[in-house]
Amino acid sequence: MLAHSASSVAEAVGKLGGCAVEEKLDGIRVQVHRDGGTVRVYTRTLDDITGRLPEVTAAALALPGERFILDGEAISLDADGRPRSFQETAGRVGSRTDVTTAARAVPVSAVFFDVLSVDGRDLLDLPLTERHAELARLVPEPMRVRRTLVAGPDDTPAAEEFLAGTLERGHEGVVVKGLDAAYSAGRRGASWLKVKPVHTLDLVVLAAEWGHGRRTGKLSNLHLGARAADGSFAMLGKTFKGMTDALLTWQTGRLRELAVEEHGWGVTVRPELVVEIAYDGLQRSTRYPAGVTLRFARVVRYRDDKRPEDADTVATLLAAHPGVTP
Repeated sequence: MLAHSASSVAEAVGKLGGCAVEEKLDGIRVQVHRDGGTVRVYTRTLDDITGRLPEVTAAALALPGERFILDGEAISLDADGRPRSFQETAGRVGSRTDVTTAARAVPVSAVFFDVLSVDGRDLLDLPLTERHAELARLVPEPMRVRRTLVAGPDDTPAAEEFLAGTLERGHEGVVVKGLDAAYSAGRRGASWLKVKPVHTLDLVVLAAEWGHGRRTGKLSNLHLGARAADGSFAMLGKTFKGMTDALLTWQTGRLRELAVEEHGWGVTVRPELVVEIAYDGLQRSTRYPAGVTLRFARVVRYRDDKRPEDADTVATLLAAHPGVTP
């Protein structure tokens, strides 16, 4: 089951009423099947990754039940108990990864938030309250996702306090779940709403790539830069998301005016256009000069009220994400 998005905890609680507010962990989504002494670990797309996560297999075998299917996350924590970046954790399931070496470098722990089957009983149609009771019977608290219960909109401050604590612990947000909801396998359910803070930056367009398909003939994929300490611009990544057809048309014309070099793939431009970019997080990257890149970057709007020297700096970005070091 997957979650839709809500803009705030208040919106989510207002839609769902009585609900559970759970930490949203930025790890590897896993579905763990145990049948006696045999454990299989699958991704949410049902790729078998059992051999790549021996810690998850060991954790499942240590549980008291003999037959079950659990839904959860495999996460990795650093020495301070804060979550490592998704990029590091996701590297554990790479096809070329040496499992033993990777497990020493980036150990993972299994954390569960739902149970789909126990002893051959299908629990999908049960309400969340009953499924969680089964989960609590089967899985000890340290292996269950942290959560709080909210009676309804009047309890929104408690939900907001829980979100604040979750963010302080380094996690990416919360998932708000209706207590009466069944489990919708493989689909986005209206009873699960994820809430994550949206970060924004004012960045400078350094180049743009020609689009494909319905964007053929339009400069679509923007190369984004922040101000570096030496006064230059350090590229942080690319995005083609968040653009309307009207914006694409305007953007193409303006970028061609600013072009200083044309390539088969697109154009390099004078660094004059400032664009507001929303993004979900920061991760390490050896591809870009600052050593980091933005996750899920998308265009909010162009800032014609700002000059390139008003754009955000690499130092400001890194200070806002102390858990990510280049």
